[in-house]
Amino acid sequence: MFALSGPEMAIFLLVIILYVAAAMVGIFQLRPAGRRYGRLLMPFVCLAIVLEAVILVFRAVAIKGVPLTGLFESMIVLTIVFGLMYLFFSIAIEQVWFGSVMVWVILAMILMAGTVAEPAAEPHAVAATPWAIAHGIAMILGGASVIFATASAFLYLLGTHRLKHKQVMQVLGRVPNIEKLQLLNLFGIRAGFVLITIGLISGLGLASLRLATLGISIIEWLTDAKVVCMAATWVLLAVVLLLHRLVLLKDRARAYVTIAAFVLVLFAILGVTVLGATRHDFAYHDLPVTSMVPKA
Repeated sequence: MFALSGPEMAIFLLVIILYVAAAMVGIFQLRPAGRRYGRLLMPFVCLAIVLEAVILVFRAVAIKGVPLTGLFESMIVLTIVFGLMYLFFSIAIEQVWFGSVMVWVILAMILMAGTVAEPAAEPHAVAATPWAIAHGIAMILGGASVIFATASAFLYLLGTHRLKHKQVMQVLGRVPNIEKLQLLNLFGIRAGFVLITIGLISGLGLASLRLATLGISIIEWLTDAKVVCMAATWVLLAVVLLLHRLVLLKDRARAYVTIAAFVLVLFAILGVTVLGATRHDFAYHDLPVTSMVPKA
């Protein structure tokens, strides 16, 4: 995080403060007399999203391209998308646990983004192609959908656990009804499956360009840890949807499998990069894009 430029650092710290404040409001609204605090969640999240968009604008100006080449930029876009999903669904879902879980997830993501923050880097020429743009957007939206499905699965498990232990008053008015959570979980899984499918297909098109540019073999590409994790996530989501279609998967089991898919997505987005186990990088840190383009 401390590698950011002065203006980016100031804005990013303000974003963290806003999400911390939203998370604190999320806790206060869970108290018996604290529900009135919930009205502050939407303004905090809206302002944070606007400031995150400003960071992306700074990055776009700096690299003179679409700011999706680095992990930090991708994490910022992911939090923006998830924040917008929260704002959209909060219109219909007013239960306090829904808002609390969603803002805490966003806070966790923005803090993880801070751990991988680095100065804007010039993108590879291949990053400006339609394949790369489609791949990046589809994977980010797919990841956000899986995260949303996981938040719904967590609330489902929480609600069923409390109902099982006769804690009805801690569920009514606080957690969306079980049927709605099941639908939200399925929506996230289906959306994630479709978007990750698009991401994998566009990734294959991107691979043909990237291999020629960087001299990476197809085996190295297909066995890259990030690619393997996302492919495994896609298979897991496909199996869940198939078993659901055949009525062979219980709702509780689907919730746990959703959480497993989230772990894979999280590792694909952050873990493999932190461990240095991937070459899935579209930023070029030494030379500008023009030097990468062959002369006529």
